[in-house]
Amino acid sequence: MANVNNLKKGMALIVEGNIYLVVEFQHVKPGKGGAFVRTKLKNARTGQVVERTFRGGENVEDAFLEDKTLEFLYKDSSDFVFMDHSTYEQVHLSEDVIGEAKDFLKENVEVKGRFYEHELIQLKLPQTIQLKVTYTEPGFKGDTSSGNATKPATLETGAQIQVPLFVNEGDVIEITTEDFSYLKRA
Repeated sequence: MANVNNLKKGMALIVEGNIYLVVEFQHVKPGKGGAFVRTKLKNARTGQVVERTFRGGENVEDAFLEDKTLEFLYKDSSDFVFMDHSTYEQVHLSEDVIGEAKDFLKENVEVKGRFYEHELIQLKLPQTIQLKVTYTEPGFKGDTSSGNATKPATLETGAQIQVPLFVNEGDVIEITTEDFSYLKRA
């Protein structure tokens, strides 16, 4: 059991039989009445975010998550296939479980999988990913009148992001996985 006063971002809880990940929490102590904890919880299976308020000092059941290193092997017709490094078993995941990260996965990239009783709950990409630019328009000197000197670029995985004007086709760039934006040229 975990006390709601000790919640941390990313912590896994079991609430009403469902596994939730703590997205945000705020301890509130009003002038009148008892303290409480206001939370935003993300359902680990559906991705739905719910707001929930707990009384101060209330106990909730915490879920033990096991972290494993997975390697992305290939994309099947509708599934993404990963290999568990510890057991060499293949794990098939659908696009909706992977979410936005599906557009930035390259073969042989290692990711962290968080499992609850052999069920994958969360997939964490590395902090940055290096990808090759397969198509972008050439940038022209002096083309910065708008102030945000960027242009669209298509990456080797098919994803499109905004890059600075000096990035050319064939360049390898680093992308931050926090918001899938350009970080630097590799």
